[in-house]
Amino acid sequence: MSSAPHDPFYSSPFGPFYRRHTPYMVQPEYRIYEMNKRLQARSEDSDNLWWDAFATEFFEDDATLTLSFCLEDGPKRYTIGRTLIPRYFSTVFEGGVTDLYYILKHSKESYHNSSITVDCDQCTMVTQHGKPMFTKVCTEGRLILEFTFDDLMRIKTWHFTIRQYRELVPRSILAMHAQDPQVLEQLSKNITRMGLTNFTLNYLRLCVILEPMQELMSRHKTYNLSPRDCLKTCLFQKWQRMVAPPAEPTRQPTTKRRKRKNSTSSTSNSSAGNNANSTNSKKKSAAANLSLSSQVSI
Repeated sequence: MSSAPHDPFYSSPFGPFYRRHTPYMVQPEYRIYEMNKRLQARSEDSDNLWWDAFATEFFEDDATLTLSFCLEDGPKRYTIGRTLIPRYFSTVFEGGVTDLYYILKHSKESYHNSSITVDCDQCTMVTQHGKPMFTKVCTEGRLILEFTFDDLMRIKTWHFTIRQYRELVPRSILAMHAQDPQVLEQLSKNITRMGLTNFTLNYLRLCVILEPMQELMSRHKTYNLSPRDCLKTCLFQKWQRMVAPPAEPTRQPTTKRRKRKNSTSSTSNSSAGNNANSTNSKKKSAAANLSLSSQVSI
């Protein structure tokens, strides 16, 4: 029996079943697969430290997460920073979600000097709800991710634009309550808005207020100042930046260069010198002739 299929370098003619896997450093989608596995490992006892470790593993220190969607009162766009990202994922599960994962189809990758961009126009965020009723919600949209091109390969920017969503209820549950019109009416109502729970939407609205306060919170944590003193110092520094004149650009010192003589002047000087020499020579020859002629006449 041939041992070729057990060779890691063997390539089967029937498909890529025995090919070696490429390291995830060149496959950014594998990081999303790892993130899905980490979210599945979440338990009911997961506290803030667990969510901070989750965000540290998959997001950069200066990462941003943006969600864009359209509600009944118009389009919405929320952007939160790194310190608010752990709480965002935890609010998804606090709204009755028991499982969360992302599916990327036909994504495009582009490599840059220090980052990798993944553009997936067919991204689906799947959430399994246990409350208020057993429902599977598929939120479809476009996901654009920017990873840092290093060993950690963490997410620097996350932008999910939601287009549509579907709420799926199992037939078995409908059959169980077929004779109860009140339950059927409750099952016919949506439990999310554009695939997001009310817990998550309320948190995103709250982030509009919390995001500008990150500077105050960090100053309070670093210098142990009171909230009033933190506000005073932040306002004073901002006022100083507004009043201070803009810094002038540094000028390079000018180096003195020697001036070269013009070629025209040099040629004119040389021609003038030659003319002077010729006139002098003519005068000398004329004087010599005069003296010779005077000597002959005597």
